Amino acid sequence: MNAEDQEDAARLHWRGSQIGLRARIAVAVALVTLLLSVVLSLVTLTVTRRTLIDQREESVTRRTLANAQTVQGALAVDSTGDLQTVLSSLADASKPSLIIDPGTDRSVTVSLDPTFGVEALPRLLKDRVVEQNASGLMRFRGEGQPLVAVGVPLADRRAAYFEIYRLDDIDNGLRTLGITLVVATALTTIAAAALGYWASRYTLRPITRIGEAAESVALGQLDTRIDYADYAHDHDLAPLVANFNEMVSALEERIDRDARFASDVSHELRSPLTTLNAGLQVLDNNRDDMPERAQQALDLLSADVERFTQLVEDLLEISRFDAGAVRLELDDVALIPLVTSTVRNLGFGDVPVESDPELAETVLACDKRRVVRILANYLNNAEKYADGPTGVFVERHDPDPDNPFDETTVRIGVEDAGPGVPEAERTRIFDRFNRGDQGGSRGADIGVGLGLALAAEHARLQGGRVWVEDRHDGGQGARFVVELPLLGPDDEEAEEDLSAATPEAASALTLTGEHRALTPEDLAGGLRPEELR
Repeated sequence: MNAEDQEDAARLHWRGSQIGLRARIAVAVALVTLLLSVVLSLVTLTVTRRTLIDQREESVTRRTLANAQTVQGALAVDSTGDLQTVLSSLADASKPSLIIDPGTDRSVTVSLDPTFGVEALPRLLKDRVVEQNASGLMRFRGEGQPLVAVGVPLADRRAAYFEIYRLDDIDNGLRTLGITLVVATALTTIAAAALGYWASRYTLRPITRIGEAAESVALGQLDTRIDYADYAHDHDLAPLVANFNEMVSALEERIDRDARFASDVSHELRSPLTTLNAGLQVLDNNRDDMPERAQQALDLLSADVERFTQLVEDLLEISRFDAGAVRLELDDVALIPLVTSTVRNLGFGDVPVESDPELAETVLACDKRRVVRILANYLNNAEKYADGPTGVFVERHDPDPDNPFDETTVRIGVEDAGPGVPEAERTRIFDRFNRGDQGGSRGADIGVGLGLALAAEHARLQGGRVWVEDRHDGGQGARFVVELPLLGPDDEEAEEDLSAATPEAASALTLTGEHRALTPEDLAGGLRPEELR
């Protein structure tokens, strides 16, 4: 994955490929609430069911025993009377049945409701009452309904009395209660998730502030600190805040020390380098009077001094970036003529420049000198390491409608036919003093490893970025790309946008606000040498 893909993946994490901490807290609260609600619902349903059924069984048992005594009394008075009338006269009876002389040839069965008569009784219950002469109660299902039957043996084992009661009212009530508990559980879970997400905002606010501070430090705002007084009362966060502030202070001090050292060394070297260059110029003027070996030594010395001079100049510029002492001068630049003239004036007139037709009249608000410097570094890099550039491409990049972080930009790419850049090196190649597989080599045509690092700094200062990728035509080589915001001269917020895009220089950066269009004289006369430096 190249640098562009990595940054795109980081910017699109909001799409849901990874759940955030707040969402994880909300999900955890919802799951705990769901678990507790389910447990409570099951307990409630079980206890309610047992309570209702136990009460119903106790009630029907008392009622059946009372009715059995009434039937027994009636049989004692007149065992041959109208049994249907006897059963009909019972108070509060539900589906009564009576078996007279069970197990004999004179056995008689009487039921008020044939649907729930003796034949509907469970065999186990009848055997217990008739054969074992013992009372019994049993729940069962008959005719698709929940039922409970109670059996009582009458005196002298001459009869057995049964009653069947329906439990469908309890069953319907429990079903309604279950649906209510399910709905309540769902609503409670949703409410808990919303409450957890809302509450996590306040819970995670300290961590969010620490994360924002760390992001600012990563972007170069080394003066960022977190107010320790806000967290002094928190025994968990106070050490973290204190250690963070100490870490940033140590980092700022070290970077400032290194930047001062590089700047001081570079300044100290400029004077002797000026003397050396002046002496070499005198020697070069008398070159014809020197023997051949002396001329060769002079050429080698001149090449090394020139390379050393370029190193010192690059170090000075890098140190200015580190110190935040940079100045962004915005111009209204005709983009395509600028790129074309830069390629031609750098001696690459035979390299084709291709651009989107819609960019033909585009005027870009940018720092002209820095854009030229980036393009020059790309072209020179291709010349040194890839046998020269093969093409320059200027393209418009429209924002992705599915990505709110995307914006309209312009991309300038320089392609070569060299060995390419391995995937593992594509990010590190823009580091300082990184020359890929030629690190440690020496030669007049080998750079010092600061050109691409400076290109990255120039782009970042303007709110852009740089990366290297494969050639779009699939051929051997690499494409070095710089992407800049497509800000026109009429964009009222162009300066604010650019300053916001360079947080590492937010306190020291000065935007001139002077916009100058590229004149025909600029294009005809070429670029000034100092613009390529």
